[in-house]
Amino acid sequence: MKKSSNTYRFLPYIPEPKRTNEWIHEINHLVYLHNQDNISRTMAYQKFFLLHPEIKWSFLASMVSRNAGWNMTDLKGDIFPRLLHPATRDALFMTYERANWSIFQDAFPQLLLYHYSTRYKKKMFHLSKEFHISSFMEEEWNRYWEERDDHRLVHSLIINEQHLIQEPVIDHEVYKKRVFGSSLFFIEDHLHFSSVLFPTLEGELLGASVHGFRKIENRIQLGNRLFKILFQPDYHSSFLNFALQVEHSGSRKDYEQFCKSAPKTNTPMLHQAYVYIPHHWRTHMDWSIQKDIDKEWYQELKLPDKIELSQWYFRKQRQLEKVANIKGVFTKIGKWRGKKKRPTL
Repeated sequence: MKKSSNTYRFLPYIPEPKRTNEWIHEINHLVYLHNQDNISRTMAYQKFFLLHPEIKWSFLASMVSRNAGWNMTDLKGDIFPRLLHPATRDALFMTYERANWSIFQDAFPQLLLYHYSTRYKKKMFHLSKEFHISSFMEEEWNRYWEERDDHRLVHSLIINEQHLIQEPVIDHEVYKKRVFGSSLFFIEDHLHFSSVLFPTLEGELLGASVHGFRKIENRIQLGNRLFKILFQPDYHSSFLNFALQVEHSGSRKDYEQFCKSAPKTNTPMLHQAYVYIPHHWRTHMDWSIQKDIDKEWYQELKLPDKIELSQWYFRKQRQLEKVANIKGVFTKIGKWRGKKKRPTL
């Protein structure tokens, strides 16, 4: 009972708006409150799913957000500081952080409009433009309200989020040059390090990975595949149990503690590694105005042949460790040769 009441206090009662501007201000405040960092975003998505289990995307978003946090703290762990210059690691962190923040800033108002629509027993989606939500998603939420097609809504939200981050993050001049155009990202992409893992309390890691991360179509397909895995009846309760029992810290220790053969990454907790990063949008563009929606993005995918990734992922982690060790050796040799070449006085 206590857990349930705490969950309901997560989104306070706001009277049906008599003054629209004041109501919009309250919603914006809730978004700001929960969009502080990867921890607050992850838990907000999860709590929303507990309130509204019919909105399956919110659980998918929470589990993908956990992975974003683990990727962030990897940059402060044992391996990446030996592989990457601090400036490169900062750029990688900001890529994860900016994408994480942007998706939440757009998606959480949508979830709140749905939540308060259910409370008022009438649609509130006509206010979407007040929160810079795309016309595509306004139409999809109205459609969901009438048809209750939860799978279509998940696919629509995946399509929306991936288009949302394409221009300001993936195609951003700085990130494009320092991150997506770097040799490290090429190696990571082609060795399948671009993966999303769903842990269980039994020490399993299930999930999927993606090639060609910069392409919208590939990321949409990955999102649809992850949705299929996350809500597969044989596994869903295991993923949910993990989420309920293990509070997100940002460290891979969250799941490594349950894995017997996992190489320890020694990643710190997110709040130990990073401080609060302020964000804002300079411009708001509705991506859906000039973009055609491909029907293939709504196709139901088959469950991938191999979704148990534990040993595969640990093997890739060890490969990354070897690369870091080799780079360390060459760095020492380079320093030693540099010292030998110095003229003696």
